[in-house]
Amino acid sequence: MSQTRFIHGFHAIIAKLRHQPDAIQEIFIDAQRQDARARDLLRHAELHKVRVMPVDGKRLEGMAGGNARHQGVVACITADQRHVSLDDVLDTLEEPAFLLVLDGVQDPHNLGACLRVADAVGAHAVIAPKDRAVGLTQTAIKVASGAAESVPYITVTNLARTLRELKERDIWVIGTDAEAKEDLYTAQWPQATAWVLGAEGDGMRRLTRDTCDQLVTIPMLGSVQSLNVSVASGVCLYEARRRRT
Repeated sequence: MSQTRFIHGFHAIIAKLRHQPDAIQEIFIDAQRQDARARDLLRHAELHKVRVMPVDGKRLEGMAGGNARHQGVVACITADQRHVSLDDVLDTLEEPAFLLVLDGVQDPHNLGACLRVADAVGAHAVIAPKDRAVGLTQTAIKVASGAAESVPYITVTNLARTLRELKERDIWVIGTDAEAKEDLYTAQWPQATAWVLGAEGDGMRRLTRDTCDQLVTIPMLGSVQSLNVSVASGVCLYEARRRRT
């Protein structure tokens, strides 16, 4: 018998309904939610004959592991059906895209911490290459503290090509680079963004850097020359979140 797990948030669950409805066993929604997003989810669930159970907020918090960002909806899915594509995510967005791209992160602790940052700022997905990157290991999932269940982690065969596809969707690709001429706090960018951070030590690969629309640097005012990739992710994404709100 397949094991089950919980995912939460409207983007993740609607994407699952549209592309892998058979993976969903049941959806639980806050009985107080009667808004347009809830009605849209109910329509998708009815279309795919997935049962939706109205429950109280405390039960949802328990299923979401205490994560306050469950948005009032949690789904129980089979644990062996994890894959969500980038199109699954982008096609269900109701706001400008907000993405984190990791170019070759090797440390599972860093990956898990980056997923936690992405969840905290409300990023829609984390994107990484299939090769020369750590992947979603059990260590990364543990460090993510639930964020691996709430933020889609999407692996792609060709990262540069994926970045070009994002640009074709009018998503501005911003790379972080210590040698960039613009700094994070003075640079300007549009609402729909994909933030690219490189691997520990080596930074972004040349082709990834060349594919970016814009490069920015994080000001370093002390004696150290760089930040851990998860810390850098937090600095950049929270500045982007501040401007989005």
